[in-house]
Amino acid sequence: MPNRTAVHPELYSPDYADNPSLSGGKCRACGYAFFPPQRYGCESCGAPPEKLEAVQLAGRGTLHSYATVHLHMGKDIEAPFTIGLIVLDDGPAIRSTLTNRTDAGLAIGDRMKSVLVAAGTDQEGNEMVELRFARAEASK
Repeated sequence: MPNRTAVHPELYSPDYADNPSLSGGKCRACGYAFFPPQRYGCESCGAPPEKLEAVQLAGRGTLHSYATVHLHMGKDIEAPFTIGLIVLDDGPAIRSTLTNRTDAGLAIGDRMKSVLVAAGTDQEGNEMVELRFARAEASK
C-alpha cells in the first residue's frame, strides 16, 4: 500500500482519513483561534507573533453557507462542485470544497466533518490526499 501525502501538508495531516484535524493557531493573549496558521500577530487583539501558538483544530463544524460552481475552467477539479463556509466548533470559519458535488440535500445548519479524498499520486507513487468537508452522520 503506498504512503499518503497531503496536497497541503501545512494545513492538515494525511494520517487520518476520517475527520482529520486542521493545523491552526491560537492567540495566548485573547484566545482567538484561526485557520490557516500564520505568524504575523493576532488579527483580533493585535498581540505580537510571539503570543501565537500552533494548535490542532477539530475538523467539525456547522455549514453556514454554500454555493455550487457550475462552470470552471481549471484542471484541478471538475464542475459542478460545491464550496461551503463551515464555522468550526473550535471557532474559525473556513471555506472548503464539499464532498457533495452539488447542493442537493444540503441545508444551512448541517453538521459537517473534515475528510480526506484521493487527489492523484505524486512522482514517487504516493497517494495524494486533499482536505474536504462532508455532512456528518446525524446519529453521531
